[in-house]
Amino acid sequence: YDLIAATGYGRHLFAEHFRCNQVISEIKAFALGVSHLFPQCRTILDIGGQDTKAISIGANGALRKFEMNDRCAAGTGRFLEIMAMALHCPLVDFSNLAKQSTNPQKINNMCTVFAESEVISMLAKGAKREDIAAGIMQSIILRSVSQLRRVGIEKELVFAGGVALNRVMVDLLGEQVGFNILTAPDPQILGALGAARANLG
Repeated sequence: YDLIAATGYGRHLFAEHFRCNQVISEIKAFALGVSHLFPQCRTILDIGGQDTKAISIGANGALRKFEMNDRCAAGTGRFLEIMAMALHCPLVDFSNLAKQSTNPQKINNMCTVFAESEVISMLAKGAKREDIAAGIMQSIILRSVSQLRRVGIEKELVFAGGVALNRVMVDLLGEQVGFNILTAPDPQILGALGAARANLG
C-alpha cells in the first residue's frame, strides 16, 4: 500500500505496528467523511457501538464544536444489543419489533445495567415487548437530542454510525428535531471515509 490512515480508539496502537501515514481522531474523521458526501451538513449525530458523538461542522468539514458520551454504553449500539437480548429479540429484528408498538413504555434508566433490570421488570408486569422496544429507542433519541442541543442543531443533520441503519431511530430523530434526517447507505464507514480523505488531502 502507498497510504494508510488510522482512526478510532485503536489508532495509536495501530500506528505503532504498521507504516501509518496519518493518525486522525474519530471526531475529525466523521466531520470529513460526512461533509464529503453531504457538503451542506452542519450537524452530525454519530451513534456507534461504544459511544455517541454530537458534532457541529462548518464548510468543508471544519470542526466547530462537539460533545461526546464515552463514559458508559448508555444510548450506544452496545446498549441496543443488550436491550434486544433482554427482550429475547435478535438485533436485526429490533426495529421491526418497535414498529408494532401502540403504547411505547417510558424507560427511566439509561445505565445499561439498571435499564436491563427495568426491562425485565416491565416484562414480568406484562408490558408488551414491542412497547418496551419502542420506549428504549425513544429514550436513546431523547438523550441524543439533548446532546445535539449542546452543540447547536442546524440543517442539514446527518445521522452516522451503525445505529443509523435502524430506520425507527432515524424517524424518531426527525420527529424530535422537526425536519428530515440524512443518512448514508453505509453510515458505519463514514469515519473510515473521512480518514481516507484526510490522508489524500
